[in-house]
Amino acid sequence: MPKNWTLKVDQYINANSNCIIATAHVESFPTDLPLEPNIREPNPKSSTYKQLFDSLTTQPEKFFQRSNGIVLCVNKVKSKSKTELELEILQANEGGADGIINGGHTVLAFEQARANKYDLTLARVKVTIHIGLSENEALDIALASNTSAPVDARSKVNARGDYKFIKHFLGRLENEEDIKFRIAYYQNQSGAPKSPQCNINHLIKLMNCLDRNKYNPDSKSRTKHPPVSNTPSLSDAERQRLSKLLPLLPKGLWIEQRLFNIIEEHITNPRKKGTIDLASIDPRKNTLLSDSRYSFGFGAPADIAMPIVAAYRVFLDENYNWLIPFDDFAEDFLQHLWANYYRKYLVSEKLAGNTVGSKICRNPVIWDNLYVSAQSYLNQRLLKMVGSNNNKREQLTLAN
Repeated sequence: MPKNWTLKVDQYINANSNCIIATAHVESFPTDLPLEPNIREPNPKSSTYKQLFDSLTTQPEKFFQRSNGIVLCVNKVKSKSKTELELEILQANEGGADGIINGGHTVLAFEQARANKYDLTLARVKVTIHIGLSENEALDIALASNTSAPVDARSKVNARGDYKFIKHFLGRLENEEDIKFRIAYYQNQSGAPKSPQCNINHLIKLMNCLDRNKYNPDSKSRTKHPPVSNTPSLSDAERQRLSKLLPLLPKGLWIEQRLFNIIEEHITNPRKKGTIDLASIDPRKNTLLSDSRYSFGFGAPADIAMPIVAAYRVFLDENYNWLIPFDDFAEDFLQHLWANYYRKYLVSEKLAGNTVGSKICRNPVIWDNLYVSAQSYLNQRLLKMVGSNNNKREQLTLAN
């Protein structure tokens, strides 16, 4: 059922048949309006919020002139009197895109000022009310309106709906595997951890690490290894490429989770008690992975698993099928990389005094070494498989 809110105003005008501009009272402004159309949630620690709150509480009578105002989208507007407007808003499950398009920080400032008993009787705010916008129209306005403070690229991509194909895949995976993901798709998303491993861009990085077609040192491509920088946007071609890689995402998440388990075991039982010999591992912090079952009592660079995940792309063919069943080699190969390469690399970096996690994880030498090691490991496994098949054929021949 649609919900109704009452807006007390001094005056209002019809800008056009589908838009009303009003001068609204801050003291009674509804602060529980939905935020669905907005591309990010308000952050009470941001400079934008602090400036709004300070302006509102120190000189409320001047707030109208100093504020950019609030932009709303509603299903219907009914004039109850010259000083009251009734806003009808469709809820998200009704297919609506109604609520606060721009001005989430402003409304939060209203709520907090009232909670702290500030006198807001003289405060007014300009409210632009769009009527009957489609979801895409609301998002277009949200993208154009949020200019008072930087909006991260992830929030803009999410607002355009470019993450929907990933959300649908993860939704199916949650139902099939009985798991729950905690992933931040946009700025200040409530309920999503700050851990970088829970950022949607982190999942895209994991998928990129398994793209053996785009990132192949054996080809003529200039990009030998996947980048660990954030993806600023998703073109149609990028979405198509990532859609092909999506079935591999659970494997990438598994590799990352197992690596964190191995690191945890290593620092829990160190050779020298009281010391951690791995570069960039901080026992004073903690890490949450996107799969809500996994949390770890140490901090690590967001991209620490990327070189190892990328090594697994050697085991994929051009159609992203595993050359060897994943479960047959994944754990053994991970232990091989850790014991023979990655642990030694992290130990050597610690001894050298290198502690900057991003530099450690982006060192091209370790990416090259792990890739070559994967090729050698794969060749050995294939030779064993061929030898085993030959032995079986010989035995069958002798038996006949």
